[in-house]
Amino acid sequence: MVVHPVLKTGDGLRAPDARLAEAVGLAQAIDLDIIAAEAVNVAKRRPATLLGKGAVERLAEEIEAKEIGLAVVDGHLSPVQQRNLEKAWGCKVIDRTGLILEIFGARARTREGTLQVELAALSYQRSRLVRSWTHLERQRGGFGFLGGPGETQIEADRRMIGERIVKLERELEEVKRTRDLHRKARRRVPYPIVALVGYTNAGKSSLFNTITKSDVMAKDMLFATLDPTMRDLILPSGRKVILSDTVGFVSDLPHELVAAFRATLEEVLEADIVVHVRDVSHPDSEAQAADVETVLKELGLAEVVDRGLVEALNKIDLLDEARRAEVINQVKRRPDRLALSALTGEGVPELLAELDRRLGTGREVLDVSLDLSDGAAISWLYRHGEVVARRDDQSHAFMRVRLDAADIKRFHQRQADGRGGA
Repeated sequence: MVVHPVLKTGDGLRAPDARLAEAVGLAQAIDLDIIAAEAVNVAKRRPATLLGKGAVERLAEEIEAKEIGLAVVDGHLSPVQQRNLEKAWGCKVIDRTGLILEIFGARARTREGTLQVELAALSYQRSRLVRSWTHLERQRGGFGFLGGPGETQIEADRRMIGERIVKLERELEEVKRTRDLHRKARRRVPYPIVALVGYTNAGKSSLFNTITKSDVMAKDMLFATLDPTMRDLILPSGRKVILSDTVGFVSDLPHELVAAFRATLEEVLEADIVVHVRDVSHPDSEAQAADVETVLKELGLAEVVDRGLVEALNKIDLLDEARRAEVINQVKRRPDRLALSALTGEGVPELLAELDRRLGTGREVLDVSLDLSDGAAISWLYRHGEVVARRDDQSHAFMRVRLDAADIKRFHQRQADGRGGA
């Protein structure tokens, strides 16, 4: 059963039905069989159970009648509330944070992703070890290295979790150092980085696959992508960039995950351009966009938001004519917005052209005269720059090329070394 508590001081931007549907989608993302789902009005938070007494009793009857084994409460439960609901309902109870951690635990594939999830799960678990959990208060004997005979089980559990967290943080630092070395190597190349961000299931991975002709897992499912993926991409001008697909955002992202996944989103901080992919067909598209910007700011990426995101309004193929016309009008008024469909490819060329235009604004014009026999240098300029004019005579090519400042420097260095740009 999925229960979404509708609080009077709730999210004004979102409809309770949409929030309930999202919670059901999260539960289905780890193959849970949803037998019942309900939005429950909460006039006042009860410290013991969050929900009102009448609602708790009514849901207990339904849980028993339908033989439900797990209840997901789409909100934050204190450890005491979680325990009291488990006693009242006679089934396992998890809150939104626990559910998202379960999904991340099931999906993480890379070494870093696995470490990040375990760290987040242990931080959450440690907060659940409270004195009210009397079944953990058993006395336990020991061999000295596990704690003396006077140590309670809860203290031992807390200490073991603390030790594991310290070990995980050390391992993560090592992984981070390795990634920093990779990033420094990329900077030396140097290719611009374009990062895709967006609400979970907005279609980032589908867009990534369409643009790069890759086969990254893309499903109509919340949190299909957890580990960042990077691919080379050649833009229409011939400029090479690195495209990065990142983990999806979600409203009320557990604070354990905000801290643990900051490293996963470091690629976004490094990015030259951030593309915010939005599911424009979703009824809560505006609220989702606000959530993405909020999480980016929480992650210390406020400068990325302030610098200006490219908004890719995805899934226009799912819109009716009236809504489609409305979105197209929005795009005409806002040059930072583009309408597209990752599924059909409509609007994708315009997105690539916009990336080219933005990256080109920092380029300088270089006029060169090269011997026609110096094919390596001519070819290098075509690969790394945008040749805006060319005139050949019998022996020379006179070229006007737009290049990044770093590439102009590299070109002059290669010419000075006599490598002909090779």
